Amino acid sequence: MYVLCSPCILNPTLRADGITKPSDIEAFERTKVRCDAFGITMIPLPCPETIFLGPARKPGTFLERLDSPAFSRLLDNLEEQVSDIISKNGPPLCIIGVNSSPTCGVTSTYYGSRGDEPPKRAGRGVFLSRFPGIPAIDTITFSRYRVYLAAPLFSEAERSYNAHIGRLLKENLFSVHLPQELGDDSAGRIQNVQDRLFAANKKALEEADIVVAIIDGADADSGTAWEMGYAFAQGKPVIALRTDFRHVGACERVNLMLEQASTVVTTQEHLLAALNAPLLVKEDR
Repeated sequence: MYVLCSPCILNPTLRADGITKPSDIEAFERTKVRCDAFGITMIPLPCPETIFLGPARKPGTFLERLDSPAFSRLLDNLEEQVSDIISKNGPPLCIIGVNSSPTCGVTSTYYGSRGDEPPKRAGRGVFLSRFPGIPAIDTITFSRYRVYLAAPLFSEAERSYNAHIGRLLKENLFSVHLPQELGDDSAGRIQNVQDRLFAANKKALEEADIVVAIIDGADADSGTAWEMGYAFAQGKPVIALRTDFRHVGACERVNLMLEQASTVVTTQEHLLAALNAPLLVKEDR
């Protein structure tokens, strides 16, 4: 399994001067860690901007500096190089790009202004747009893969379902913290065990990129609700899986506050789509 990736993910010095932020470096490193963890080879794309403008360059849009026949011919040649990589290795899992890049943006790119248009527009950069048949995902999104799985764990059925969802996430290249795997499976917990479990789960919540919460039932589990609220207060995305078809109101499936603090999905397929699972990533998600 391999991915094609924007070369600056592996070598940030290829980026234009002054645009790389600490958050970018963190995303690049997390992207590499995720690929290492799941045995995904990263094959860098050639960098059209560096080849055409040189390594030391100021930020600019496509229309300002790259809109020329010479650059178009360069893209033709580089497209052939990438086609050779694919012919040799087979189709990649996806392309990991860098949003805002005039060439390697995935869902946004600094294309440039015509008339009253803003310089930044939706869509792929001019190089990634050469490969419409290959799914693409931005490195910021790809780097968010550490999932805290919040769910009730008090019955065999609940624990079995939680384990199933955990396996599903791991199969789709997410790391998963599942509280029941810490031994939280008894009503007879003594105080030091409660302290250990609370500290371990709180730490995992703080380190997670995303919280997936299971909110089936007539009312959401109170511990799960607390975990969702804690994650929301920290600005972490929360995706709530509710397969229960019951509704408590005209617009509510289970609880107004929980639903307003999360993205609610009703199937496992929709859960993976909401997570931008690389194995299922759709165009321009």
